[in-house]
Amino acid sequence: MVEKFNASLAQHFNLVVWDQRGAGLSYYPFTASNHPTIDTYLEDIHELTLQLLDRFHQDKIYLIGHSWGSVLGVKFIQAHPELVHHYIGCGQVVSMKAVTAEQIAFVRTRTKDAKTLTFLDNYDDAIAGQDWVKTLLKLNKLVIKHGGSLYGRSNMNNLIWPFLTCHRYSVKELLNRQKGSMQSVTYLWHELMETDFTNIHRFDIPVTFCEGRRDYHVSSSVAHDWYETIDSPRNWHWFEHSGHFPQWEEPDRFHDIILQEIAQ
Repeated sequence: MVEKFNASLAQHFNLVVWDQRGAGLSYYPFTASNHPTIDTYLEDIHELTLQLLDRFHQDKIYLIGHSWGSVLGVKFIQAHPELVHHYIGCGQVVSMKAVTAEQIAFVRTRTKDAKTLTFLDNYDDAIAGQDWVKTLLKLNKLVIKHGGSLYGRSNMNNLIWPFLTCHRYSVKELLNRQKGSMQSVTYLWHELMETDFTNIHRFDIPVTFCEGRRDYHVSSSVAHDWYETIDSPRNWHWFEHSGHFPQWEEPDRFHDIILQEIAQ
């Protein structure tokens, strides 16, 4: 996705895409006794950052975190602000419990289907049950179906097609990518659900948020409410024609912001 939509940034930066352990081309099967935690990924980011700084003879990086990556991004700049020039959050997660509540509210306002409304009414009980992964994925599919993930679209096809045509992935690797995504949900979701940055109001580095006005997948309104409480250097940019993926839905505007406002 970065190669398709954001490659022009490589004209100005050493552009690095992190393929996290257990996902993408770095897939391997997790087990109940051997799987990463959020802290594992933070250690990985730290190690990768140190290697990049050494390789390119720099003392700091610019860090972009999207969606799940925005959880890692905020946690990383709290732990290692000395290694980062500037943090850019897209589809920024603040509170996963608030995100879920906003997803349910969004779907509820978009449907009159009795089965869907019953599902929403019983969501809390279902997500606590044995089939919680199925329940979680169903809610996400409903958000997508009603246009809460990609602006003006009821599916994710235009974000799936680039993977199918990318020379970097064989058929087996595409299947492994999907397996990696599913196992990440299975082993990390409950820890992720405890994420809550609402009581964090200051950072030691500048932060910028690029948010889709129509993002109901990870509510941009929740993110904006939090942003208003931050009392250290900050910037906010609404992307009026984007949902959860502003860096790919409006890439030219995203690039302009990076170049003109962040990397000065």
